Amino acid sequence: MSKVTRATKALEQPKVAFTVHTYDYDPDADKVGLQAAEALGEEPQRVLKTLMTLVDGKPACVIVPSDREVSMKKLAAAFKGKSAEMMKPADAERMTGYKVGGISPFGQMRSVRTAIEAEAMAHELVFLNGGQRGLQVRMSPQDVAMVLKAVVAPLVASV
Repeated sequence: MSKVTRATKALEQPKVAFTVHTYDYDPDADKVGLQAAEALGEEPQRVLKTLMTLVDGKPACVIVPSDREVSMKKLAAAFKGKSAEMMKPADAERMTGYKVGGISPFGQMRSVRTAIEAEAMAHELVFLNGGQRGLQVRMSPQDVAMVLKAVVAPLVASV
């Protein structure tokens, strides 16, 4: 497995500190983010999942802890929109240039607006997909938000 992807290259440009971590990706896992957290020996709240969505029909990237679900209402509000929905997997792959299970918020084929869950900002370091299945990058959530010019907002559904 190559540890150099479009995502890791995108992180080298702004010169932010990050480390690369590999794990055994399980394509049959019910929840890929939770499987990554378990394989890395990390708390699910620190392993963030990248989801591609549509807000008022326009593409958006959303980053939330792997053990939580996105509130479409909160996501729409974060972008001052009326409605949000998940993007179809084939559309997400075409738009990002990554395979589902390996979608990174960094180095996507085209830049889209991004939102990150506010709770994630409380951690010193978080993990995000590094641009391929079984590859994660670990970095500060503040750097994630800065590099992606992300909106920081409450995005997860209440438990």
